[in-house]
Amino acid sequence: MDEKITYDTFFARSFSRSDQKKLGYGAFIGCLLIALSFCLVFMPYSSPQSIREFPKPFLVSCPVILIDRLIVTNLYISTSGFVFQGLGTSVPKRMNLVCKSEKRSDYCEINGEDVRIDAKSSTVFIVASSQQSIRDLEDNNTSLLIGPYSRKEDQIAMKSVRKWLVKPVMESNVTPPCSQTQSVPAILFSLGGYSGNNYHDFTDIIIPLYSTARIFNGEVKFVVTNSNPWWINKFRSLVQKLSNYEVIDIDNEENIHCFTSVVVGLKRAPQELSIDPSKSSYSMKDFRQFLRSAYSLNKVRAIKIEDEDDDDDDGKTRPRLLIVARNRTRAFRNTDEIVGMARNLGYEVGVAEADGNIQRFAEIVNSCDVMMGVHGAGLTNMVFLPENAVLIQVIPFGGVEWPARAAFGEPSKDMNIRYLDYKIKAEESSLIEQYPADHEVFKNPLSISKQGWLTFKAVYLDKQDVNLDINRFKITLLKALELLHQ
Repeated sequence: MDEKITYDTFFARSFSRSDQKKLGYGAFIGCLLIALSFCLVFMPYSSPQSIREFPKPFLVSCPVILIDRLIVTNLYISTSGFVFQGLGTSVPKRMNLVCKSEKRSDYCEINGEDVRIDAKSSTVFIVASSQQSIRDLEDNNTSLLIGPYSRKEDQIAMKSVRKWLVKPVMESNVTPPCSQTQSVPAILFSLGGYSGNNYHDFTDIIIPLYSTARIFNGEVKFVVTNSNPWWINKFRSLVQKLSNYEVIDIDNEENIHCFTSVVVGLKRAPQELSIDPSKSSYSMKDFRQFLRSAYSLNKVRAIKIEDEDDDDDDGKTRPRLLIVARNRTRAFRNTDEIVGMARNLGYEVGVAEADGNIQRFAEIVNSCDVMMGVHGAGLTNMVFLPENAVLIQVIPFGGVEWPARAAFGEPSKDMNIRYLDYKIKAEESSLIEQYPADHEVFKNPLSISKQGWLTFKAVYLDKQDVNLDINRFKITLLKALELLHQ
């Protein structure tokens, strides 16, 4: 029988024991030189603190190095110095704590340790496996306070997010004893902030949760703080697709849950409704396929209109247009006119308002080729559109262009959705019924914006409905048809 050749045996045959030592020492010294170089450059700018909101480390990762019976798995550089991770004998219990501060979220990944989650003290204890491990953690000053919600720059959102202290300790007897020891990793995250708003549910929680949890292939437990049972019920299909276990509502737990691996916080891209493929194993294309699987959505691609079929009477090639209705704010006042005009252009038209039944609405959206609506959370359902579909965002009057395009226009690119927008004029806004024509609301929206977000929102988002100029909007619907020909 042929002997199985592994990487280790090949390496051992290629180099003598003496050569292995020399190579190991050389690699080790090389990593140290890199570490010292970073420390000399960046340490003058650092200042130690006992508990920090979050460190901002510079990261250099060296591969596994074997030096006799000493193993160094990774070398991490921070502004406060460097720490060895996984320092031990030839069969060490690996210690790995990596924390990152990014634009929208802070998170820590803890692996290979005794990790204890104590709800009473809002603390994630890391019981280090050796004296060296605790010295490394303490020297790197890594007691961290994290709000595990992916919009950390928004002070209003973060007010309702419970913060957790990630704290390394040396002795297990100084921490609460384990009540339940779990055999799978955990992800600790918050359902506070703006949860309950469909847009923020996806951009702040669901997409970051997918990016963080998908790699575990279901073998991970969700530990939720600021839990909302109705939120879990609403998105149960997605939660169960990402985790094979019941959600732990940690705020109501007296038990101390113990794990060997925990992620505190969620990984999130800086853009809205996005995944950064350079920092993740997944993309928005993967996420949309995940949604189709979770909700059993059958339509993968939008219709491609063939020129010779334009005049068919059987209706099989008529593209489907969904008008997303809003009944409280930013509502269409002439929906019937929009429907009639669209049908005359060759669309099959439906009108629906998003509600709590996400399965039903996902099926409706997925069956359509074009979706249109006024800027708002309802357009988040674009994630269910088939590939090459068209999204038309109607932008209200009042300087809403930039946030509207950042919210839906930019994300459409990574979703392979064609994007059009239609900016209404003052004459198409219900604001003309509330303010005189020479009011600052019309003449200088920037002056309203300078009064603060709540004032801006009250005027341009909460008190404005839309009465589309049918002849003017017709051009946009024709452009959508042209895109479906391509």
